[in-house]
Amino acid sequence: METPLTRLVGVRHPIVQTGMGWVAGPRLVSATANAGALGILASATMTVDRLREAIREVKSRTDAPFGVNLRADAADAGDRVGVMIEEGVRVASFALAPSRELIAGLKDAGVVVVPSIGARRHAEKVAAWGADAVIVQGGEGGGHTGEVATMVLLPQVVDAVDIPVVAAGGFHDGRGLVAALAYGAAGIAMGTRFLLTSESTVPDAVKARYLAATVRDVTVTRAVDGLPHRMLRTELVAELENAGRTRALVHALRRAAGFRRLSGLTWRQLVRDGLSLRHGKDLTWSQVLLAANTPMLLKSAMVDGRTDLGVMASGQVAGVIDDLPSCAELVERIMAQAAQTMSGLSVGGASMPA
Repeated sequence: METPLTRLVGVRHPIVQTGMGWVAGPRLVSATANAGALGILASATMTVDRLREAIREVKSRTDAPFGVNLRADAADAGDRVGVMIEEGVRVASFALAPSRELIAGLKDAGVVVVPSIGARRHAEKVAAWGADAVIVQGGEGGGHTGEVATMVLLPQVVDAVDIPVVAAGGFHDGRGLVAALAYGAAGIAMGTRFLLTSESTVPDAVKARYLAATVRDVTVTRAVDGLPHRMLRTELVAELENAGRTRALVHALRRAAGFRRLSGLTWRQLVRDGLSLRHGKDLTWSQVLLAANTPMLLKSAMVDGRTDLGVMASGQVAGVIDDLPSCAELVERIMAQAAQTMSGLSVGGASMPA
């Protein structure tokens, strides 16, 4: 299936695997790329040196295009961009809007720039700055999220910009792909659905927790870092929602120390990253620290398998997913179902009620 997205990034299918921290590593990204979709490597949880190693590992496993997800406000964002350019990465993905200058530098180096946004005005801004495409995540999506549902937000953005729009939030099958295309999108992006594949390195016990979840087990909370965060309801979420400020601050300091050792950041850089998220928001100091070291909360679940101590970011689709296919099986199934769905909607294939 050819769309503006497939032509832009050079993949066979209009499907994107999002850059999930601790989940979207070389194994998952290369499997996605080999399946004909666009895999995005998550770099926020890596040192700069580890990022270079991970990029090279993906390249050793596939010749297909792939991307890297970056935090535009990270202290070492420039170093990470340099590694991407040196290693010939095809796509730069951003969870926060990159600056006009950062976009220009990447484009000059031949890198396709695809920020993720959650509002029409943000899409308009990055499009005006030269972004090549945008990923539009509605409120159904996992992790930090907004309040507007995908099927309301998506057509607003499609009508507002002249660059390819990729729909995210609530997608897991071929029917969703066809729906997104009908709204004018150039493809879909999925996180939770790729997390729940056989190539995902997430521990089996954690995958089982996701598979057992119903749509009611996926909640949005501000207790972790003061921002709306969609995740599975776990013991940690309940603890943070019920904790007083002193207890929350002690918890945050302990987690921050662990992330600082892992990432190589100084305390000054860690606090600065947290403060960048505090701008314009009424966050406590414990929330500032938790915002800066949310990766450690994710690691507890996604790497260490501690579903009782970790954050389990999740889209609402976790409640309707019940299997663990390979990436190749998943992509093939989505494309086959999309073709079948479009065939059924073709002239003569559907009728309107009298």
